[in-house]
Amino acid sequence: MFYFGVDWSEDHHNLCIMSEAGSRVSRIEFPHSSNGFAQFEAERRKLEIPADECLVAIETAYNPLVDFLLDLGYRVYIIPPRATKSYRNRQRGSGAHTDDSDATLLARVLHTDRDSHRQLRPNRPLTRQILAQVRLIETLRRSIQRQSNQLRAILLRTYPQALGLFGDLTAQISLQFIRAYPTARAAAALSLAEFTAFCREHHYTCPRLVPKRYHHLIEPTPETDPAVVQAYQDQVSIWPDLLLTQVRYRQAALAKLGRLFAQHPDAAIFDSLPGAGELLAPSLLAKFGDHRDRFLSPGEVQALAGTCPVTEHSWKRKSVKFRFGCDKEFRRISQQFARASLRESGWAMAYWDRVRPRCASNSHAYRCLANRWMAVVWKLWQTRQLYDEGYHLRQCAARRRPKVFIDV
Repeated sequence: MFYFGVDWSEDHHNLCIMSEAGSRVSRIEFPHSSNGFAQFEAERRKLEIPADECLVAIETAYNPLVDFLLDLGYRVYIIPPRATKSYRNRQRGSGAHTDDSDATLLARVLHTDRDSHRQLRPNRPLTRQILAQVRLIETLRRSIQRQSNQLRAILLRTYPQALGLFGDLTAQISLQFIRAYPTARAAAALSLAEFTAFCREHHYTCPRLVPKRYHHLIEPTPETDPAVVQAYQDQVSIWPDLLLTQVRYRQAALAKLGRLFAQHPDAAIFDSLPGAGELLAPSLLAKFGDHRDRFLSPGEVQALAGTCPVTEHSWKRKSVKFRFGCDKEFRRISQQFARASLRESGWAMAYWDRVRPRCASNSHAYRCLANRWMAVVWKLWQTRQLYDEGYHLRQCAARRRPKVFIDV
C-alpha cells in the first residue's frame, strides 16, 4: 500500500508518495495538463504497483485530476481544508507551510489517520445531473431575487402602479407589461379594452380579475419628478428583459429536473415526503446520493446536514453549540423541506407547536424539525419504503407508550 498526497492548484500540483513504512519515496511537481497527469501516472508505474493499492489524499473533489484518478482506479480520499489546517498545527506550531510540505502532510494523514476519513465514491451520472440542475436552479433563484429587488426599488420611486398589478413582480406577465409600458404615463393611456387585450394575449389565467387589475393601474398616485423618471428610464427597460430571460431559464431547468428525477430508481421514496414538491424531493435525493453504506446511522446524515448541534462535554462542563462544520447546501435544503412539510404533515405541525416555544428563533425550530426529518428520511432511504404518515404516527405512539413489567 502506498499513500499519495496531492496539494492542488489551478495550474500545477505537488505530489508526495509515501510507503507503508512512512518513508517518502517520491516527490514531484507536475502541471495541470494531460502531460502532467501522465507524469503522475508514470510515478506510480515506477513503483510497479496497481492503482487500486494507491490511496490518494486531496482537498477537493471538483477537479479534473480527481476524475482522472477515479477513472484509473485510484482510491481517493477528500481531506477538508479545515482538517488539513488542524493536522498542520499538530505537526508544527508556527503554521509555516509550502505546497510541497502540504502534499507530504496529506500523504501522512492517510498513513496515520485513514480511519477518520471516508473514501470518495461518486454517485451515478444521473444523480450528479440532478444535483447540477438543483444548483443551477438555486443560482438562478438568487439572481432573480437580487435583480427583482433592484427593479422593485426603482418602480417604487418612478412607477408604483406596476407593483402588485399581477401579484408577483417576477411573474412573466408582470415583466411583459413593464416591457410594453415602461412608464406610468404609458400605462395611464391604456383603455380597459386595450388592457383586456394585453391580458388575453399573454394568457392571463384570471379574466374575471381584469377590471380590478385595470382599476389598480389607473388609480391616482403621487406625481414623480420627470427628471427622476428620465434618470431611471434605461434601468426600467433593462431589468425586465434580464429577469424574463432568467425566469424562463429557471422554468426550463425545473422541467428538466423533473424528467431526470423521474428516471431515478429512488424517486418514489423522496416524492412521498410531504411538502417536498418538484424541487426539494430531487434536492434531498441528490444530497443523500446512491451509496447506502455512506451513512451508517441517521446521526451521520444529521451531522452532514448541520441539523444537529455540537455537544462539548468535559468533566462538569457541558455546552451545546451550533454546528458550523457541515454541508451548508444540505442544511439549507433540509430546513426548507422542514418548513414545507408543515403544510402537509400533521405530525410535523404538532412537533413544531411543541418545540417552537423552546427555540430562540423560527430558524432554530425549523432546524430541530429538519433534524427529526433527516432520521425519518434516512430510515426510508435505507429500507426503500415510502413515507406513510399513519404508520409514522403509530411508531411515535408506540415509543411513547410506557413499558409494563410483569413480576413473575
